Amino acid sequence: MTTLAPTAPAAARRPRHPYLTALATARGRTGLALVGLVVLAGLLAPLLAGHPPTDQSGLTLAPVGTPGHPLGTDDLGRDLLSRLLHGIRADLGIIAVAVPLGAVLGCLLALAAAVHPAVDTAVQRAFDLILAFPGLILALAVTAVLGPGRLPVVLVIALAEIPVFGRLLRTGILAQRSREYVTAARVGGTSGRRILTRHVLPNAADPLVVQFAVSLTVAVFLEGAMSFLGVGVRPPEPTLGAVLSQSMPHLAQAPHFAAGPLVTVTALVLGLSLVAEALNREIRR
Repeated sequence: MTTLAPTAPAAARRPRHPYLTALATARGRTGLALVGLVVLAGLLAPLLAGHPPTDQSGLTLAPVGTPGHPLGTDDLGRDLLSRLLHGIRADLGIIAVAVPLGAVLGCLLALAAAVHPAVDTAVQRAFDLILAFPGLILALAVTAVLGPGRLPVVLVIALAEIPVFGRLLRTGILAQRSREYVTAARVGGTSGRRILTRHVLPNAADPLVVQFAVSLTVAVFLEGAMSFLGVGVRPPEPTLGAVLSQSMPHLAQAPHFAAGPLVTVTALVLGLSLVAEALNREIRR
């Protein structure tokens, strides 16, 4: 007769991480599915695109379903599917560098501000200066100095995100420093640096995760707006904003020209927003 090994009680099982719990909700799964679909399309662009994104042909403004051009062609005869997929790839590459760069720099400045009041004052004034410029005005100022291109887009997005992450982390540090456990640690002789790194920062970091997802959404809009205005990535390299900008004069004749980038941006922004909302709901519980 065999005996079954006793199973561990439910209370003894390791609890699921709150971020995983948030992403397992309906909002989280839907958001991840939308973002994952767009990201996968961008990563597989060289395999999925049947033509190079800059190759021109004599077949201009071809409709959807044209043989060899599933989404048609643009006004210069370039394959829209290829330009859309490579535009996704370009946008993802930009925001994948710019948003983490802005987050890291903002958090480092917040940590520096937490060390000394004089540094805090200087950092806050620097944040005020950056926030005084709306995103597009900041973009125009940077591109007026550096000219259009990929690097200025990355710099603009990173600069716009530095004060957002910096002030969010600073607020969290100040809130945690007033808690009783910090006072108890000080009375127990724990050094200020250890309190900051081992106790305050882990408890102040949760809002940063939500803000990261939100900032990715803002970065998509900002890059698209810069490319739409002609101060983003230089043509003929495709981005979603550039493809949308090129479609404007042909909306009446070829509405499918603008459909691809609009649907893609909507899916990406909606997915990131759902992920951010799911994370925020779980953190606030």
